[in-house]
Amino acid sequence: MKIEVIETIGEVRRSLFGNVLEALKACGINGKVVVVNNAKTILRYGITTAPALVINGIVLFAGKSQSPEEIMKLLQLNIQNLS
Repeated sequence: MKIEVIETIGEVRRSLFGNVLEALKACGINGKVVVVNNAKTILRYGITTAPALVINGIVLFAGKSQSPEEIMKLLQLNIQNLS
C-alpha cells in the first residue's frame, strides 16, 4: 500500500503524519508512510491545498488536517477502493 502525506509546512506535517500512523495502526493497515512535498507530485494529484492524504493514488482529503479518528473513518469507508 502506497501511503503519502502531502505537506509543505513542517510542523503541520508532523502532526498529520502522526495522526495517519495512529489511524493506520488502529485499523490494522500496514504500509510505509512517506511525506511528499515535491510540487510536481502534489500537482499531479490535483491537490491545491495541503495537508492531504493520498493512498494508492486516491486523494482521501486535502486542505485541512484530520484527527486520527477522522482518518480511521475515511479508511474504513474507502478500504475496498484502497486495496
